[in-house]
Amino acid sequence: MDALKDSDPLPITLLTGFLGSGKTTVLNHLVRTLPRTAILMNEFGEVALDHQLLQKMEGPMALLSGGCVCCTISGSLSPTLKNLWMARQKGDIPPFERVIIETTGIADPAPVLDNLLHDNWVRARFRLDGVVTTVDALFGMGQLDAHFEAVKQVAVADRLLLTKTDLAPADTVVALRERLATLNPAADIVTVTHGELDPALVQNLGLWNAETQSLEVARWLKPQRYQPAGASRLGAKPRAALHDARIEAFSVVLDAPLDRYGLQSALSMLASFRAENLLRFKAIVNLDGEARPVVLHGVQHVLYPEARLDAWPDDDHRSRFVFIVRDLDPEFVAKLLADFSGAAQNPAAVSP
Repeated sequence: MDALKDSDPLPITLLTGFLGSGKTTVLNHLVRTLPRTAILMNEFGEVALDHQLLQKMEGPMALLSGGCVCCTISGSLSPTLKNLWMARQKGDIPPFERVIIETTGIADPAPVLDNLLHDNWVRARFRLDGVVTTVDALFGMGQLDAHFEAVKQVAVADRLLLTKTDLAPADTVVALRERLATLNPAADIVTVTHGELDPALVQNLGLWNAETQSLEVARWLKPQRYQPAGASRLGAKPRAALHDARIEAFSVVLDAPLDRYGLQSALSMLASFRAENLLRFKAIVNLDGEARPVVLHGVQHVLYPEARLDAWPDDDHRSRFVFIVRDLDPEFVAKLLADFSGAAQNPAAVSP
């Protein structure tokens, strides 16, 4: 992979997962295998620094082997990232090339994403590369049943790491994998043993792929994995779990070019008034009067800055949305988008 240019925003990976799901074990492995990485966490004690610690610095930082640095989050995230960046620029710490933020086990990822995306200073220097969530194969079913926070962590993930599969019965692992795929159809599920995994599996998970230096919409969006809004549930397995029954993952396809301001109004309404229901959405849209497609992305009340592509990635120029929602009717969402964007005369189409 080419070295980062000074002007390139540094990639951030958000590592989340419910209590006891093996998140810290994964982080320990990444510290050893990903050189020039800055690790942000709530306290040093959670990561085994014994073999990596080179120097404990004044304040909340510690230097690790491999050009890595560990930093505790003091207060909100933005000041911590700013202090880390300034220390890097002044040469006080090694020139790290990526950041991993470890959240607490019961944390909702949305506020962290909000912090990253709504601070212009931070956004100019860092970019969200992806959300990685660890899931305990042994106790994951029970955690998803009992805690909606665990469901949200799964729903917003770009990649799911299934841990402790060696301790769980095979049929439990199979059932959990099926459940995770229903909750988040686009997130690939990777089995992790004792925290060990190829570091490449937690990198280049967002729209931008640093390896290929390109925007990879099809890999990021994966609309073919979602049920179309309004599709019949006949033949689908019943979802007995209380939280799961409230979750819908679906796609909306609109044939006609969309009115920019109408679409913005519809998405703003969802993000403002249904933020708790809108767990995540992604889209590539065809806007009326604009030749180049636009990529959109949101998590709850957080709407990411739009990205404009140089060209359509394929011959399909329809607007394609994928949603993961809670207690929100997919047909209502499809109608809202169509009505506000001027596509009502071309009803939401069924995914191919």
